[in-house]
Amino acid sequence: MSQTASVWLVILAAFLAANLPFLSERWFLAGPRSPGAKPLWGRLLELLLLYGLVGGLALALERRAGQIYPQGWEFYAVTGALFLTLAFPGFVYRYLGRHHD
Repeated sequence: MSQTASVWLVILAAFLAANLPFLSERWFLAGPRSPGAKPLWGRLLELLLLYGLVGGLALALERRAGQIYPQGWEFYAVTGALFLTLAFPGFVYRYLGRHHD
């Protein structure tokens, strides 16, 4: 896989993973359905877990491409902010969109 394809794969995975907690009422996407609506803290916990999984994917792809460059706190602050930005469409759908049930 080329480096460009790896970058686009990580971006696509991050976009999908950032929106999944807001699109599903199941705990951790495969667990039992929450009675009523899943609380916001549960969605944020899932978001944090999925951030770690996407980071693991990115780390594996970087290891496959060559030597891993050590990162400081700034890297995690920027990628965390980017992940939250990518979660915006799911948040808008869940909490700001009109739902006609």
